[in-house]
Amino acid sequence: MGASGRVWALRCVVALCAAGAIGLVLVAVRVDLDTADRWASVVGAVVAMVGLVLALWQLQRPAPGPRTVVRGGREGAVTAGGNMIGNAIGARSRVTGTPAVPAPVPAPGPQPGAPAGGQEVVGGGKGSVTAGGDMVGNAIGDESEVG
Repeated sequence: MGASGRVWALRCVVALCAAGAIGLVLVAVRVDLDTADRWASVVGAVVAMVGLVLALWQLQRPAPGPRTVVRGGREGAVTAGGNMIGNAIGARSRVTGTPAVPAPVPAPGPQPGAPAGGQEVVGGGKGSVTAGGDMVGNAIGDESEVG
């Protein structure tokens, strides 16, 4: 469900709750408190059942796939959650030609602190370069060049 669908659903829920509250107040004022009490019990039971069904429905949805958590380092640090291929990092650095692409490697197992099935990439100190995958064909440092 997109963001506009969520907003629409939220507005509908708010409107239904407001209509239910106004309806119960009108029953209490127009009819009597005993009748309003019975209606409130029925409405509460229905809302509880709907909530239970929605909770069970949400539990049946598949869990999101593995995620990579990336935490950058200090000033000047470069941190990437995946492969770093053909980057020029530093003053007057440049990469010429086409960098070689590494062969696909199976993802590593879960790491401590990372989401289930994912990995965590934490950048180092000032000026460090950290990658969660392969680093190939990069020119790192002032005036460096890879051809």
